[in-house]
Amino acid sequence: MRALRVHELGEPKDVLRLEEVPVPEPGPGQVVVRVRATAVNFPDALLCRGLYQEKPPLPFSPGVELCGEVAALGEGVTTVAEGDRVIGAPVLPLGSFAEYAPMDIGRVFPAPPALTDEEAAALFIGYQTGWFALHRRAALREGETVLVHAAAGGVGSAAIQLAKAAGARVIGVVGGRAKAEYARRLGADIVVDRHTEDFVTVVKEATDGRGADVIYDPVGGDSYTRSTKCVAFEGRILIIGFASGTIPTPGLNHALIKNYSLLGLHWGLYNKRDPALVAECHEELTALADRGLIKPAVSETLSLEELPDGVQRLADGSTVGRLVATPLAGH
Repeated sequence: MRALRVHELGEPKDVLRLEEVPVPEPGPGQVVVRVRATAVNFPDALLCRGLYQEKPPLPFSPGVELCGEVAALGEGVTTVAEGDRVIGAPVLPLGSFAEYAPMDIGRVFPAPPALTDEEAAALFIGYQTGWFALHRRAALREGETVLVHAAAGGVGSAAIQLAKAAGARVIGVVGGRAKAEYARRLGADIVVDRHTEDFVTVVKEATDGRGADVIYDPVGGDSYTRSTKCVAFEGRILIIGFASGTIPTPGLNHALIKNYSLLGLHWGLYNKRDPALVAECHEELTALADRGLIKPAVSETLSLEELPDGVQRLADGSTVGRLVATPLAGH
């Protein structure tokens, strides 16, 4: 099979090499799937650079979520059958930037029938993250105002749709005109281009000075610092990640004075501590997709040959919408 592999760490466009490698065999409690589609995520770039929390041994294939067709069953697997269309996370170091990938059965879920392969491939991480953040951690209520940073990115775009599905008003922060238009198409009520506008001022004006009830922050750095200036009384700031590369050091006295909460989300821990809740979330997301309330917005579909450039562009912040690759296309 063909697979993109990393032999030395560096920038994605420099280190991702297309190679012929053996098709993996499923271990006990695993399946191997034909990768119909694989979404590109920021962790893929971090894996190439050696900066992700998980550091697979070299050489490895990135790719942390997929939509695939079950091709082989490992010992003890009885909940899926060959030919089933599924989504979920592959087992590194054999990620989904390949024609076949292994998956632990606990990370395998039925692909929502309402979504195409490309859309389904982009559902698992971004929408699970958004659902756990907004509902499990922040207890989002209908009518509240949600401020979403990096609203045109993978987790940000999912957060817009999920917040709207919950009856919230959404203010999206993006960088650039094309990303602003994309966030509007996703359903954001107000979009702020941080290159030309101050989101703090916009939020205060839009809420009559009250501020945002929930702030969804996958960026960190200055985005977090300025968010503390426009969070509502008893508001919640969700710490999703640090795409800016800067981890804030918050003054906790400010949270005390303004009565707001800082809520961390490490979604991966739920896969280890409460797999049943992850399965429940998947059922909720499937129902929302069936009702047309959520749908990953795929902007580009790439081949394996084009994927290194796509991962690099995502890492550089120049992409709009979700990038998906179809490894088996044409083969």
